[in-house]
Amino acid sequence: MNDLNMKSLEAKVVVLGSQGVGKTSVVIRYVGGMFSKAVSPTIGASFFTYKLTLEQYRVKLQVWDTAGQERFRSMAPMYYRKANAAMLVYDITSLESFYDIKDWVKELKKNVDTPIVLCLLGNKSDLESGRKVSKEDAAEYASSIDAIFFETSALKNTGIEDAFLQVSKQLIHLYETVPNSGMGSLVSQQAPDMYAPDHALKLPERNEPAVSRPQDSACGC
Repeated sequence: MNDLNMKSLEAKVVVLGSQGVGKTSVVIRYVGGMFSKAVSPTIGASFFTYKLTLEQYRVKLQVWDTAGQERFRSMAPMYYRKANAAMLVYDITSLESFYDIKDWVKELKKNVDTPIVLCLLGNKSDLESGRKVSKEDAAEYASSIDAIFFETSALKNTGIEDAFLQVSKQLIHLYETVPNSGMGSLVSQQAPDMYAPDHALKLPERNEPAVSRPQDSACGC
């Protein structure tokens, strides 16, 4: 498609879930294409951007990786207000983390007043031997909240790309069909270098964390 006919779409995506489910690992795997076993717990939230070309749109995702620790729960609403999509992450080896998703969904409904794309992610699918949450139960719950469902592994790099791709497609559909979707779009007058064809599919860009992370702590998520 001619670059002059391309539209630019910007959307806010929040990543929610309990501590230790691997939210940061999922985000870093997606935007940076890497995995580390030593990931510092998120304090407050960290902000990343990711750009891709999809259909006739240049999509810019603002990805907010939020803290899962209980002491930061009261701060969460300030990060997911005006969100256009939410990635709801649980650990397939932890029933408690799966049950916590229901609380996050309630919080979203209470604090987000525009239509939102939901995606349920069962992370750590590489730990099949320790599974506590069945795919069937997770898929049934996802259907009940009208969410997309994927199982992912940040370690093995499975499911994550597909999940964000489907969320991006849903965001485009939401923008095109719901006038008050809360997303902005404009027709591009020229093609910025960041969207050159050889970088169109994956060009991560990380901004500074909203709140700095401690350097002396680590977790295996």
